[in-house]
Amino acid sequence: MTAATTLDPHPVAVIGARVTTAGVLRSEWTKIRSLRSTYWTIIVTVVVSIGFGAIVSAVQAANWPHASPGDKASFHPVMASLGGIYFGQLGIGVLGVLLVSGEYSTGMIRATLTAVPKRLPVLWAKLAVFSAVTAVAAFLTSFIAFFVGQALLSRQHIGTSLGQSPALRDVVGAALYIIVIGILGMALGALLRNTAAGISTLVGLVFLLPILAEALPSSWTRHILPYMPANAGQALWTDGDVAHLAPWTGFGVLCAYAAAAIALAAYGLMRRDA
Repeated sequence: MTAATTLDPHPVAVIGARVTTAGVLRSEWTKIRSLRSTYWTIIVTVVVSIGFGAIVSAVQAANWPHASPGDKASFHPVMASLGGIYFGQLGIGVLGVLLVSGEYSTGMIRATLTAVPKRLPVLWAKLAVFSAVTAVAAFLTSFIAFFVGQALLSRQHIGTSLGQSPALRDVVGAALYIIVIGILGMALGALLRNTAAGISTLVGLVFLLPILAEALPSSWTRHILPYMPANAGQALWTDGDVAHLAPWTGFGVLCAYAAAAIALAAYGLMRRDA
């Protein structure tokens, strides 16, 4: 008797056969590339991220002769070209939620866990495959957005290059930020097992928590705001006022949020029925 999902032509295991890491990874790769939503979400994320950054850069270049001295002094060319990352993170995070919650909503997860009785290898394989796919999209998006934006800004001679510090760190940091936000989304999907709940929680953590924190007294805000997931992670690639943490320290805080969500998801996977 073969245990496999209808989306997977390469069964992870046959009852009584040995489950291999390669087999689990192959199964998860087949699932993720078999869903049209994967392609469309990534395409939209890439186009929006690059396109919005290009628009911001073009507007900045067009208005540069009329900009005030204060605006010119605070202008950051890398941030102009990477402005679309703020929107792109949502697409990747939602995709991470959907790739797990979708299996629970259709009941396909039961076939997967029957094929892999130890369960945790399924979660690790999902995270590994999704992280690899996201990494390719994130780095392409970040570097293309940078070069397109700088080409537009160079018309007013206000662009920069990867050789000028900290441009390379910012571009790489933006890609790493997207990857971890996607991992956080997948972990929330595995933890909550519901698409609406997973997406709502992700949006709350990334977008709503900083807004709510800013409503607190200023003496509290300056101690709380830098440790919000998005603000902490953005310290690696932005120079905003909320990014008070050191770049890699902030990124470490974001990774800690993702690791905590993964740990809770792993515990739930082992303790709860599918």
